[in-house]
Amino acid sequence: MSALKEYLAQKRAALLQRRVRIKSGELGVATLKASASAEGRSGVRRIRIRDFQVVSDSPPDFAGYNLGPSSPELLVGALSSCLTHTWLIQAADQQIALEELHAEVSAKIDPRGGSDGHEDIPIYPHDFDYTVSLISDASPEEIARVAEAVEKACPILNLLKRATNVTGRVDHQLPASKAADAA
Repeated sequence: MSALKEYLAQKRAALLQRRVRIKSGELGVATLKASASAEGRSGVRRIRIRDFQVVSDSPPDFAGYNLGPSSPELLVGALSSCLTHTWLIQAADQQIALEELHAEVSAKIDPRGGSDGHEDIPIYPHDFDYTVSLISDASPEEIARVAEAVEKACPILNLLKRATNVTGRVDHQLPASKAADAA
């Protein structure tokens, strides 16, 4: 048995247990949190999510040092990860064995977006496209059922297809030296 097939059995057991916890009310709405800080001379952004850190940076032509992926690249990566994970979940749920699974995602971004004369070009990643490649002895009909379930269940895919409300605010504070002068 391949390592991925073994993992799918483990994933199915976890999925079934999770459903019990959801039904019992033990699991409910969760708030996802992340923060990012611009750091030092490089301006890299250190993203903190739970106990993890990811560095985001710009390419050299945008005053970056290429120390990590840009925010739009992280979004494309998040979609590829989410698609892959959702395929694992749905394959496990439907007891479809997979030997290999890979999701490749691309999107376009145009640096002219929103600038004078290019107001019609989006400033955000757009025209997303993905390909899921897999090896499985499942029938084409079984794979189609998994693909349909993924399209319905993948959170990041559905966010990008449907969008959501985003609210924000700015908390502007004076530097300590200026705050002391103002007092």
